[in-house]
Amino acid sequence: MSQDTRPEPKIPKPVTPQSLRNAALRYVDRFATSRDNLRSVLMRRVHTSHHHHDTSIEEAVIWIEELLDKLEKAKFINDQSYAEMRAGSLHRKGNSVRVISMKLKEKGLSEENISKALDTLRLETDSINLERDAALILAKRRRMGPWRAAEKRAEMKDKDLARLARAGFSYDLAREIIEAETVAELED
Repeated sequence: MSQDTRPEPKIPKPVTPQSLRNAALRYVDRFATSRDNLRSVLMRRVHTSHHHHDTSIEEAVIWIEELLDKLEKAKFINDQSYAEMRAGSLHRKGNSVRVISMKLKEKGLSEENISKALDTLRLETDSINLERDAALILAKRRRMGPWRAAEKRAEMKDKDLARLARAGFSYDLAREIIEAETVAELED
């Protein structure tokens, strides 16, 4: 298409307390979220509206905070339960405790919520070592170490070690997993 025939971009409607409420309810209906993350989502709408309609940002911040308080009171958002759910999900994917903590911080969760979530994760998994369990999950998912074909192991050793290091695991743990001869050796 030539630039002349391109349709004009749609200009969004100005935000109102009701439009922010509707957007927030649609968002929490689709996604689990933290208070801070939902605030960021709504503030993007406010900034867009401010750009096109000169909406008052200060007034919109007040609307958002009132809305967040109501949603928290109605238990639509709960930072602690979100942190626990997200930590469990990330651990099952093979993320290290360091990466889990970082990703939860990115969502605006407090140190207290993060440490409680990690404590809950330790209790739920009955694990002595969350790091080791997560590293094993990742190695299995990515077919590293004893899960890799024997003829390719030596050739891929350095790449596998680097992959585990980038995932946030210590060098010693990565070496233990990559250099293991069999899966049974790791499960002991």
